[in-house]
Amino acid sequence: MPDDPRFPTTTDAPRSEAGREFAPSAGVVPDSGELALVLTGGGARGAYQVGLLRYLARTYPDLHLPILSGVSAGAINIALLAQHHGTFRQAVSELAALWSELMPERIFRVDVRSLAAHVGRWGLRLTSAGATDARVRGLVDTAPLRHFLEEALAPVNGELTGIDYNLHRGTLRAVTISTTDYTTGQSVVWLQGRDIQTWERPGRTSRQCRLTVDHVMASSALPLFFPAVQIGPHWYGDGGIKLTAPLSPALHLGAHRILAVSTRYDRTRSEALRPDVAGYPPPAQVIGLLMDAIFLDSVDADVARMERINRVLTHVPEEKRLGMRPVELMVMRPSQDLARIAAEYEPKLPRAFRMLTRGLGTRETKSPDVLSMIMFQDDYAKRLMALGESDAARRAEEIDRFINGNGQR
Repeated sequence: MPDDPRFPTTTDAPRSEAGREFAPSAGVVPDSGELALVLTGGGARGAYQVGLLRYLARTYPDLHLPILSGVSAGAINIALLAQHHGTFRQAVSELAALWSELMPERIFRVDVRSLAAHVGRWGLRLTSAGATDARVRGLVDTAPLRHFLEEALAPVNGELTGIDYNLHRGTLRAVTISTTDYTTGQSVVWLQGRDIQTWERPGRTSRQCRLTVDHVMASSALPLFFPAVQIGPHWYGDGGIKLTAPLSPALHLGAHRILAVSTRYDRTRSEALRPDVAGYPPPAQVIGLLMDAIFLDSVDADVARMERINRVLTHVPEEKRLGMRPVELMVMRPSQDLARIAAEYEPKLPRAFRMLTRGLGTRETKSPDVLSMIMFQDDYAKRLMALGESDAARRAEEIDRFINGNGQR
């Protein structure tokens, strides 16, 4: 069954003869009547989300978003929104300024010595049959990213104290950041909020905590490229790896309206059938497809599932819904292929890092998805922010109906 609180999976749930679980109304999370913002992953593609937020902040400067949920790059954006003491407009303005100053060296070390050392450790590990004690923790050193986040989020002893401040003043009800526990293989959602309850699903769990920079670093640790982060005795990485239902944290928290921002470009049928590579696919093409599966496929699947459930519920009388409820959903996504845009900025990457990406074959594919996720360039980020803002402006009437609660439930 989908990871949805409208379909609880408790052991005492009534079952049919085939063993399928039904949803008793007593186990359903109540509708909190609140709006949730869900920001998905995609590395450097997160700049697109900021562009959309910039449109919202310009149009609705005092917008109230009581439930915030993020994973990977979305977790970084969510953390700053949740941590900021000012208005929504002020928070987004600061977020946009940060992305406008983005450079590779602010995310990871790009000098030849550091990159060579990390690649060398990988090579030694692979050729020594495990006989070496070489530590392999990612292709790059993300110490600059931690410093960048600490400057941007201004934590106190690592803790994002602004979240507690906003919870107490009532501008925020809950924040979630998703990670993957590499030690156990579980998907772990960390949450902080008022009047909230944790939940459990097979392979998935949630934990209440006071969110820290470590949680943000872990959620945004791109697999293989960025090293995992230790929280307690376990090591955590990008939350998109095992999070099969990205909308579920907002649902568990009782949201009845969800604004979700995906960074996937929805190709037309003719575009989807057009080859991106000629001949045998280079590693960059394969890695890009894997990244898409981690960060983007699950979002589309979850959206399709929720829309299908909503359609079914509209044909069922309320008294027969067994406590289930429709949830209004709006999904924003790019109108252009962000990978193709990234290819335009590839020559501007630092030389050593550019040689590494070209070695993976990023120039052998027309749509280098992996490049679009690690293209931490200020000009690329500004281009994506502008696209996000213009895409939102084109859907202004639809957004206004949704924000003001005039959509069809």
